Amino acid sequence: MTEALFTTLSEAPTGAALPCAPVDAYGHDLQLALYACYELHYQGFPEVSAAWEWNPELLRFRALLEEAFLGALRRDTPGGDDVWGEVDGLLVDSPGVSGHLCDEGEWWQMREYFVHRSIYHLKEADPHAWVLPRLRGKAKAALVAVEYDEFGGGRAERMHSQLFADLMDGAGLDSGYLAHIDDVPAPALAVVNMMSLFGLHRGLRGALVGHFAATEITTGPAAKRMEKALERMGAHPVCIRFYTEHIEADAVHEQVLRHDVLGDLLHHEPELAADVVLGIQATGLLETHLADHVMACWSQGRSSLLRSP
Repeated sequence: MTEALFTTLSEAPTGAALPCAPVDAYGHDLQLALYACYELHYQGFPEVSAAWEWNPELLRFRALLEEAFLGALRRDTPGGDDVWGEVDGLLVDSPGVSGHLCDEGEWWQMREYFVHRSIYHLKEADPHAWVLPRLRGKAKAALVAVEYDEFGGGRAERMHSQLFADLMDGAGLDSGYLAHIDDVPAPALAVVNMMSLFGLHRGLRGALVGHFAATEITTGPAAKRMEKALERMGAHPVCIRFYTEHIEADAVHEQVLRHDVLGDLLHHEPELAADVVLGIQATGLLETHLADHVMACWSQGRSSLLRSP
């Protein structure tokens, strides 16, 4: 399916029907195709006409992929509307991959982890910007404040996406925007696709806010472990700097997301509670999928990527 999609996108936009979505919502074929469709709303591809972005047939095709993916997320998460219970649950630290890297990880594993994360961090905060026009009042103002930090406070060299590009360079990896799209497996793609799915649909604005809150609340402890791991490995200072920045920034962002964004959103739109819970739970689900994949591969002494960087 993805091969057919790429062949179609290499041509001028037409009204021809695109292939139907496959059954496996978490499979590589669907996730890569969905990532490609979403990328047309970001920076696009040099060889693809910008006119494809709003092509009706491409949007119909994307909707089939989204229906399968969102359906799987709803099916595989517990659901409910207890937002504050879910938020409190995020405070229970789970070391995961960062814990392994901190305690016993090797440099080749660290470089693989960078590659997995590159497909998001090289566009860090872009998916969350879609939700800004969909909010109002204090929730909107507070989220803008968080995004302002993510985008470097007006300084291009301090944008988190640029800090990660510097990290990739420091680790001897290609820091190009889509350099590793063919290297990462479906679980890594799914994490980023979830952000775009929630961000591009006004009806899922609650889920995007829930996801963003989950990310900001859990990043601090993981970033501290990554900092320790990189110091132990003697990594380049620019690699360490990326995580140091997140330790400092996300300690503040956690409180802003919890009180000013979530609190105000639910005060004015309490009916969004179930969607906020979906965003939190879906984030945990997909992060677990990725961590399970990575740790299973590493435990067998093999690469977790589709091809070595």
